[in-house]
Amino acid sequence: MATPDRIPRWDEQLQRRLARGEETALGELYDRLAPMVHGLAGRILADQTAAAQLTREVFAHVWEHPEDFDPARGSLRSWLGALTHRRAVERLRTRRGAELAPGRGGAAEEEIRAVATAARMQYVVDSLPQPLRETIAVTYYDGRTYQETARLLGISEQAAKQRMRLGLELLATELADERARQEHSDGDGGR
Repeated sequence: MATPDRIPRWDEQLQRRLARGEETALGELYDRLAPMVHGLAGRILADQTAAAQLTREVFAHVWEHPEDFDPARGSLRSWLGALTHRRAVERLRTRRGAELAPGRGGAAEEEIRAVATAARMQYVVDSLPQPLRETIAVTYYDGRTYQETARLLGISEQAAKQRMRLGLELLATELADERARQEHSDGDGGR
C-alpha cells in the first residue's frame, strides 16, 4: 500500500484500477505487455496460434484475478512473464505427453525443460537494458571477441568487458532461479 511519503508504482496503480473493473486499465496493460507475453509464449510453444491463445488466457486471468499480483514480490512485467512461462510449459507438457509413445516421458520432460529454459533466457536477454543486450548480442550471437565488440559498438574495451560481465551475471542469476523453480516444482509433484 502507498504511504504518504511514497508514490505508488505504475504496477500498483494499474492493479487497483483492474480491481475496480476499469477496462481501460486492461487495455493499457495489454498494449504495454502483450508483445512480451506473446513472444515468450511463442518461443516456448513454437506455435503462433497457441501463443496467441495463451496470451488471451493470461490477460483474461489478470482481468479476473488482479489480486493474484503482489507488488511486494516484483514488477507486473515479471509476474506476467512467470505466469506466461508456467502456463506455456504446462501446455507444452500436455501437448508433448499426447504425442509421446509410452516410456519416453523422461526424454520429453528434458526436452520441455530445455525449451522452457532457453525461452526464459531469451526473455531475460530481451529484458536487459539496451547497452547490455546489444553487447551480448554482438559478442555472443555474432561470435566476436570483446575487443571486436568494443570497436564495432564504438566503446572502450573496458566498457565492453563490464557490459558483458553484468549481462552474464544477470543471466546466471536468472538461470539459477529457473533451476530452483524446477527443483521446487519437482519436489511438490509438478505444481
